[in-house]
Amino acid sequence: MNSKEIAKLELLIVAAAIAIGFLFSLFNSGVPLDLSNVPRSLINTITGNFLPNFFDFLVISISYILLSFYVTPELHKEEGAAKNGVLLTFTLISIGFIAGAINIFWATLLAIKIIYILVTSNQKKNELQLEAGYLVSFWIIVTSVLFFSYSYSIIKLYALLIVPISITLYLYAINSNIPKASKRVWKRTRYFFSMLFMAAFSTAILAAIAIPLTFDSNGHFNTPYITSFNINISIKQLLSGGDKEANLLVVLLGNFLTQLILVTPISWKIYKDRNALKTEEIVTLKTELGKADANLNFLKSQINPHFLFNALNTLYGTALQEKAERTGEGIQRLGDMMRFMLQENVEDKIMLSKDVDYLNNYIALQKLRTSTSAEITIETQIEEQINDLQISPMLLIPFVENAFKHGISLQSPSHIKISLQTSGNTLYFDVHNSIHTKQENDPEKLQSGIGLQNVKQRLALLYPGRHELLIRENAKEFFIHLTLQLSEND
Repeated sequence: MNSKEIAKLELLIVAAAIAIGFLFSLFNSGVPLDLSNVPRSLINTITGNFLPNFFDFLVISISYILLSFYVTPELHKEEGAAKNGVLLTFTLISIGFIAGAINIFWATLLAIKIIYILVTSNQKKNELQLEAGYLVSFWIIVTSVLFFSYSYSIIKLYALLIVPISITLYLYAINSNIPKASKRVWKRTRYFFSMLFMAAFSTAILAAIAIPLTFDSNGHFNTPYITSFNINISIKQLLSGGDKEANLLVVLLGNFLTQLILVTPISWKIYKDRNALKTEEIVTLKTELGKADANLNFLKSQINPHFLFNALNTLYGTALQEKAERTGEGIQRLGDMMRFMLQENVEDKIMLSKDVDYLNNYIALQKLRTSTSAEITIETQIEEQINDLQISPMLLIPFVENAFKHGISLQSPSHIKISLQTSGNTLYFDVHNSIHTKQENDPEKLQSGIGLQNVKQRLALLYPGRHELLIRENAKEFFIHLTLQLSEND
């Protein structure tokens, strides 16, 4: 059973469970049905039971649909970070849980679903979404356990109201407040007073919500009831139970002190530890890069370019004297490629026309190698570049190398089609090739080359938000399409 079939089966099971849960909730309303007075009974049923339960299960259904068809694709996509809609989905589920629209049973299942999505998601590009998702999920699960264990009301209120505010302020501090404060003078003081304001502001909002619920003596609230399925949450019942003033004071004061005494220093410590870890990683990468540059410079120093090019020119002249035109052409193109490697490849940006020349030389050499086989078709539509566009060197060649490595077989029909066009500052690059499994004794089987994964990383680093890479593959063919926004030579 593949992943799509599993997803369909999961969707059917959840849809059936929601339908059964909805029907089950209708029989636990406590609203009497008087068959002798059908109109009145119908009105009571609709207003007192059907519509509230329908709304609750509608929120549950929307939450699950968003997780399955929006959050999952966003967190699993290979290019770019997930959109802010992921955080909004987590917020919707949290609000629904606090308000009692999503009961404990369904909230726990949604939390488990979130954890599964996060564990299987793209871990590197969605740090904020991942941390928010894990915190929300664990908060829902722990709060559900507290409600099932019949803990004191004040503990339930703390978990239900103060903890989600703490999570929100922590994420705000880590991802926005502290980075901004770190760029200014008196950063600790600025950070402390900003968090002091946020603690007071969140307490004021909490008071605006809790005070009416606590002292509304004329209002009606749903007393939490327990079934084999769920426990409904009612903030009003928790606030109004026992000593109202004490409950309200503990909630408001507890929120203010929690944000100021716990969240503020913990957020600062975690941010500094993460920053120190990232700094250490950068130092390590710079050290490794320095070693690589030293090795590259050492290799270059072992090669005398003048001697190398003179030797190639001599071989080229000899090949022409002996009328070995194909050999002479191959030597000439190889010399042009080596000159490119020694001179142009060290630059951060080069003219697109030079990179295209290198591409053409590589393809021409490959055509010389495969020209004896009539079953190999190599088509190229590479426009001559007479513009001032610049590109990072050696960015396109890995796709072509990959095509020739996996797309050519001297024993089977093979085809490669390469096209390169520019329109304004946009480069369009397509490579389409057949696929052939290498034999065990083929020396190229063990040579992985640069690899497409490395090219993806280079594109993400060098052209963030300015490229689109599509890769498609089936049993017999492989296709890539690259759209790249380039800059002009200043």
